[in-house]
Amino acid sequence: MARLSVNLNKIALLRNSRRTGVPDVVDFARRVHAAGAHGITVHPRPDERHIRRADIPALAALIAPWRPAFEFNIEGYPDPSFLDLVATVAPEQVTLVPDAPGVLTSEEGWRLAAEDVASMRDTVERLHAHRSRVILFIDPTPESVAPVAETGADGIEIYTGGYAAAFRAGQPAALRDACAATAEAAAQLGLLVNIGHDLNLHNLPPLLAAMPRVAEASIGHELTADALLMGWEAAIAAYRDILGADR
Repeated sequence: MARLSVNLNKIALLRNSRRTGVPDVVDFARRVHAAGAHGITVHPRPDERHIRRADIPALAALIAPWRPAFEFNIEGYPDPSFLDLVATVAPEQVTLVPDAPGVLTSEEGWRLAAEDVASMRDTVERLHAHRSRVILFIDPTPESVAPVAETGADGIEIYTGGYAAAFRAGQPAALRDACAATAEAAAQLGLLVNIGHDLNLHNLPPLLAAMPRVAEASIGHELTADALLMGWEAAIAAYRDILGADR
Protein backbone atom coordinates (compact mmCIF):
# COMPACT_ATOMS: atom_id res chain seq x y z
CA MET A 1 0.00 0.00 0.00
CA ALA A 2 1.29 3.45 -0.90
CA ARG A 3 0.93 6.04 1.83
CA LEU A 4 -1.26 9.12 1.38
CA SER A 5 0.21 12.40 2.60
CA VAL A 6 -2.32 15.22 2.31
CA ASN A 7 -0.85 18.56 1.28
CA LEU A 8 -2.46 21.41 3.24
CA ASN A 9 -1.14 24.28 1.12
CA LYS A 10 -4.49 25.02 -0.53
CA ILE A 11 -6.29 25.09 2.81
CA ALA A 12 -3.76 27.67 3.98
CA LEU A 13 -4.11 29.63 0.74
CA LEU A 14 -7.86 29.92 1.29
CA ARG A 15 -7.31 30.95 4.92
CA ASN A 16 -4.86 33.65 3.88
CA SER A 17 -7.45 35.33 1.65
CA ARG A 18 -9.14 36.66 4.83
CA ARG A 19 -8.03 37.73 8.31
CA THR A 20 -10.41 35.44 10.18
CA GLY A 21 -8.21 32.34 10.45
CA VAL A 22 -10.83 30.33 8.55
CA PRO A 23 -10.36 27.62 7.44
CA ASP A 24 -8.12 26.55 10.30
CA VAL A 25 -5.12 24.61 8.94
CA VAL A 26 -4.56 22.84 12.27
CA ASP A 27 -8.19 21.72 12.39
CA PHE A 28 -7.89 20.35 8.85
CA ALA A 29 -4.77 18.43 9.84
CA ARG A 30 -6.84 16.87 12.63
CA ARG A 31 -9.45 15.92 10.04
CA VAL A 32 -6.79 14.42 7.77
CA HIS A 33 -5.74 12.11 10.59
CA ALA A 34 -9.31 11.22 11.53
CA ALA A 35 -10.10 10.36 7.90
CA GLY A 36 -7.33 7.78 7.77
CA ALA A 37 -4.56 9.45 5.79
CA HIS A 38 -0.98 8.61 6.69
CA GLY A 39 0.42 12.10 7.13
CA ILE A 40 0.43 15.74 6.11
CA THR A 41 2.63 17.72 3.75
CA VAL A 42 3.33 21.45 3.94
CA HIS A 43 5.54 23.78 1.93
CA PRO A 44 6.42 26.96 3.85
CA ARG A 45 7.53 29.30 1.07
CA PRO A 46 9.47 32.50 1.85
CA ASP A 47 6.51 34.74 0.91
CA GLU A 48 4.16 32.68 3.15
CA ARG A 49 1.46 32.81 0.49
CA HIS A 50 -0.05 29.63 1.87
CA ILE A 51 1.64 27.77 4.77
CA ARG A 52 3.24 30.20 7.22
CA ARG A 53 6.24 29.58 9.42
CA ALA A 54 3.97 29.90 12.46
CA ASP A 55 1.91 26.95 11.19
CA ILE A 56 4.84 24.55 11.54
CA PRO A 57 5.11 24.35 15.36
CA ALA A 58 1.31 24.43 15.69
CA LEU A 59 0.95 21.46 13.34
CA ALA A 60 3.82 19.63 15.03
CA ALA A 61 2.14 20.08 18.42
CA LEU A 62 -1.15 18.72 17.12
CA ILE A 63 0.27 15.59 15.53
CA ALA A 64 2.88 14.82 18.22
CA PRO A 65 0.74 12.04 19.79
CA TRP A 66 0.30 10.36 16.39
CA ARG A 67 3.90 10.46 15.20
CA PRO A 68 5.79 8.66 13.81
CA ALA A 69 3.00 6.50 12.37
CA PHE A 70 1.34 9.70 11.12
CA GLU A 71 4.13 11.52 9.34
CA PHE A 72 5.03 15.17 9.00
CA ASN A 73 6.51 15.93 5.55
CA ILE A 74 7.94 19.42 5.04
CA GLU A 75 8.88 20.56 1.54
CA GLY A 76 11.13 23.43 0.61
CA TYR A 77 14.31 24.83 -0.85
CA PRO A 78 17.23 24.05 1.48
CA ASP A 79 18.37 27.56 2.31
CA PRO A 80 19.54 28.30 5.89
CA SER A 81 16.15 29.66 6.96
CA PHE A 82 14.34 26.53 5.81
CA LEU A 83 16.86 24.19 7.40
CA ASP A 84 16.65 26.06 10.71
CA LEU A 85 12.84 25.84 10.61
CA VAL A 86 12.89 22.11 9.90
CA ALA A 87 15.30 21.53 12.78
CA THR A 88 12.74 22.89 15.26
CA VAL A 89 10.27 20.05 14.62
CA ALA A 90 12.42 17.21 13.15
CA PRO A 91 9.79 15.93 10.71
CA GLU A 92 9.74 12.32 9.64
CA GLN A 93 10.37 13.42 6.06
CA VAL A 94 11.88 16.45 4.34
CA THR A 95 11.34 16.84 0.59
CA LEU A 96 13.86 19.17 -1.00
CA VAL A 97 12.81 21.12 -4.10
CA PRO A 98 14.93 23.43 -6.31
CA ASP A 99 12.40 26.29 -6.29
CA ALA A 100 13.45 29.90 -6.53
CA PRO A 101 11.49 32.19 -4.15
CA GLY A 102 9.08 33.50 -6.81
CA VAL A 103 8.08 30.14 -8.30
CA LEU A 104 4.28 29.62 -8.32
CA THR A 105 4.47 25.89 -7.67
CA SER A 106 7.09 23.14 -7.86
CA GLU A 107 7.26 22.18 -11.54
CA GLU A 108 10.90 21.26 -11.98
CA GLY A 109 13.15 18.74 -10.31
CA TRP A 110 16.77 18.86 -9.23
CA ARG A 111 19.39 18.61 -11.95
CA LEU A 112 22.43 17.79 -9.87
CA ALA A 113 25.72 18.33 -11.65
CA ALA A 114 28.83 16.63 -10.25
CA GLU A 115 29.84 19.84 -8.45
CA ASP A 116 26.41 20.03 -6.74
CA VAL A 117 26.50 16.59 -5.17
CA ALA A 118 28.93 17.42 -2.33
CA SER A 119 26.91 20.44 -1.22
CA MET A 120 23.68 18.45 -1.29
CA ARG A 121 25.37 15.65 0.65
CA ASP A 122 26.16 18.12 3.43
CA THR A 123 22.50 19.18 3.52
CA VAL A 124 21.32 15.58 3.62
CA GLU A 125 23.68 14.80 6.50
CA ARG A 126 22.39 17.81 8.43
CA LEU A 127 18.80 16.60 8.01
CA HIS A 128 19.71 13.03 8.86
CA ALA A 129 21.09 14.34 12.14
CA HIS A 130 17.47 15.18 13.04
CA ARG A 131 16.46 11.63 11.99
CA SER A 132 14.48 12.99 9.06
CA ARG A 133 14.12 10.96 5.88
CA VAL A 134 15.36 13.05 2.94
CA ILE A 135 13.63 12.99 -0.44
CA LEU A 136 14.79 14.90 -3.53
CA PHE A 137 12.21 16.15 -6.03
CA ILE A 138 13.22 15.15 -9.55
CA ASP A 139 11.83 15.10 -13.08
CA PRO A 140 10.70 11.77 -14.56
CA THR A 141 14.06 11.07 -16.16
CA PRO A 142 16.01 7.96 -15.13
CA GLU A 143 19.34 9.76 -15.52
CA SER A 144 18.37 12.09 -12.66
CA VAL A 145 18.38 9.22 -10.18
CA ALA A 146 22.07 8.31 -9.81
CA PRO A 147 23.16 11.74 -8.49
CA VAL A 148 20.43 11.50 -5.82
CA ALA A 149 21.94 8.25 -4.56
CA GLU A 150 25.36 9.92 -4.43
CA THR A 151 24.03 12.59 -2.04
CA GLY A 152 22.99 9.98 0.52
CA ALA A 153 19.32 10.95 0.24
CA ASP A 154 16.76 8.27 1.07
CA GLY A 155 14.60 8.60 -2.01
CA ILE A 156 13.02 10.63 -4.76
CA GLU A 157 9.70 12.29 -5.41
CA ILE A 158 8.89 12.11 -9.10
CA TYR A 159 7.27 15.26 -10.50
CA THR A 160 4.01 14.06 -12.07
CA GLY A 161 2.65 17.37 -13.37
CA GLY A 162 3.79 16.62 -16.91
CA TYR A 163 2.12 13.22 -16.79
CA ALA A 164 -1.10 14.82 -15.52
CA ALA A 165 -1.06 17.34 -18.39
CA ALA A 166 -0.49 14.53 -20.90
CA PHE A 167 -3.35 12.58 -19.33
CA ARG A 168 -5.68 15.54 -19.79
CA ALA A 169 -4.60 15.70 -23.43
CA GLY A 170 -5.36 12.01 -23.90
CA GLN A 171 -1.73 11.02 -24.51
CA PRO A 172 -0.33 9.84 -21.17
CA ALA A 173 1.68 6.80 -22.27
CA ALA A 174 5.10 8.39 -22.85
CA LEU A 175 5.20 10.28 -19.56
CA ARG A 176 3.62 7.43 -17.63
CA ASP A 177 6.38 5.16 -18.90
CA ALA A 178 9.01 7.80 -18.09
CA CYS A 179 7.76 7.94 -14.50
CA ALA A 180 7.83 4.14 -14.32
CA ALA A 181 11.37 3.96 -15.70
CA THR A 182 12.54 6.59 -13.21
CA ALA A 183 10.92 4.67 -10.37
CA GLU A 184 12.62 1.45 -11.47
CA ALA A 185 16.01 3.16 -11.66
CA ALA A 186 15.50 4.45 -8.12
CA ALA A 187 14.43 1.05 -6.82
CA GLN A 188 17.53 -0.54 -8.32
CA LEU A 189 19.63 1.87 -6.24
CA GLY A 190 17.67 1.19 -3.07
CA LEU A 191 15.86 4.55 -3.07
CA LEU A 192 12.30 5.14 -1.96
CA VAL A 193 9.89 6.37 -4.64
CA ASN A 194 7.29 9.06 -3.90
CA ILE A 195 5.06 10.82 -6.41
CA GLY A 196 3.30 14.17 -6.43
CA HIS A 197 1.77 17.03 -8.41
CA ASP A 198 -1.65 17.24 -10.08
CA LEU A 199 -2.55 13.66 -9.25
CA ASN A 200 -6.26 12.93 -9.05
CA LEU A 201 -8.81 10.13 -8.91
CA HIS A 202 -8.64 9.63 -12.68
CA ASN A 203 -4.95 9.78 -13.53
CA LEU A 204 -3.63 8.08 -10.40
CA PRO A 205 -4.82 4.48 -11.02
CA PRO A 206 -3.05 3.99 -14.39
CA LEU A 207 0.11 5.58 -13.03
CA LEU A 208 0.15 3.27 -10.02
CA ALA A 209 -0.48 0.28 -12.27
CA ALA A 210 2.78 1.10 -14.04
CA MET A 211 4.65 1.84 -10.79
CA PRO A 212 4.12 -0.94 -8.23
CA ARG A 213 6.87 0.31 -5.89
CA VAL A 214 5.47 3.73 -4.95
CA ALA A 215 5.94 4.41 -1.24
CA GLU A 216 3.91 7.61 -0.94
CA ALA A 217 1.78 10.05 -2.88
CA SER A 218 1.60 13.67 -1.72
CA ILE A 219 -1.67 15.14 -2.95
CA GLY A 220 -3.22 18.51 -2.17
CA HIS A 221 -4.68 20.64 -4.95
CA GLU A 222 -6.75 17.97 -6.66
CA LEU A 223 -7.83 16.35 -3.40
CA THR A 224 -8.98 19.72 -2.09
CA ALA A 225 -10.92 20.35 -5.30
CA ASP A 226 -12.57 16.94 -5.02
CA ALA A 227 -13.42 17.65 -1.39
CA LEU A 228 -15.48 20.67 -2.48
CA LEU A 229 -17.79 18.18 -4.19
CA MET A 230 -17.40 15.02 -2.11
CA GLY A 231 -16.60 16.29 1.35
CA TRP A 232 -13.19 16.15 3.03
CA GLU A 233 -13.44 12.71 4.60
CA ALA A 234 -14.92 11.09 1.48
CA ALA A 235 -12.20 12.57 -0.73
CA ILE A 236 -9.43 11.27 1.53
CA ALA A 237 -11.08 7.85 1.64
CA ALA A 238 -11.29 7.75 -2.17
CA TYR A 239 -7.60 8.53 -2.60
CA ARG A 240 -6.58 6.12 0.12
CA ASP A 241 -8.62 3.35 -1.53
CA ILE A 242 -6.80 3.91 -4.83
CA LEU A 243 -3.39 3.91 -3.16
CA GLY A 244 -4.24 0.73 -1.28
CA ALA A 245 -5.55 -1.21 -4.28
CA ASP A 246 -3.71 -4.35 -5.33
CA ARG A 247 -1.23 -3.69 -8.12
